[in-house]
Amino acid sequence: MQELVLPQPGPIAQGEWGKEAADDALRQEFEALLGEAAPLAYRVARGVVRSTADAEDVAQEALLRAYRQFARLRDRRRFRGWLVRIAFRLALDRLRASKRREARETLWWQSASGTSIENAAAGSEFHAHFERALSEIPGKYRLVVLLSAMEGYTLDEIAAVLDLPLGTVKSRLFFARKCLAEKLRCHVQPTRKR
Repeated sequence: MQELVLPQPGPIAQGEWGKEAADDALRQEFEALLGEAAPLAYRVARGVVRSTADAEDVAQEALLRAYRQFARLRDRRRFRGWLVRIAFRLALDRLRASKRREARETLWWQSASGTSIENAAAGSEFHAHFERALSEIPGKYRLVVLLSAMEGYTLDEIAAVLDLPLGTVKSRLFFARKCLAEKLRCHVQPTRKR
């Protein structure tokens, strides 16, 4: 039978215990900050990828990346915005990869069936046009629209989360709305003035 040998408390062993205690304190701090920020990271990811399963994957990856880099975050008060930016970038990456995969599958389907995807689709709804228009505007503008229109954040809250000046948030929101209006103009029937 092999004898169990415990290391004697010394400079190395005490240093390891100190490191474990510091790691534990860091983990507890991360978990405390995560409670408020994780749902927002998920909702932002959901707003970008439009799929619950993909949003869960993106949010989980964002949390994992944030945990790995948490010790390097200098200002812990900016954790929420930092995590949201990580989730947003990962969601954009996932969306781009999904679009590339869809394009390959569409080309394959078209070549295999001999018909176009437009003929196969029985018409489109406004929601599909909106999704497409939203995905076509630049990411920094899309994030502001998602936080404002879909999550209900005020401009001040968005500025705090994204760590941007209020004027920048206002101009990005204005530009995003203008782009969406231009892209959706042909899909909306004009209302008559009374």
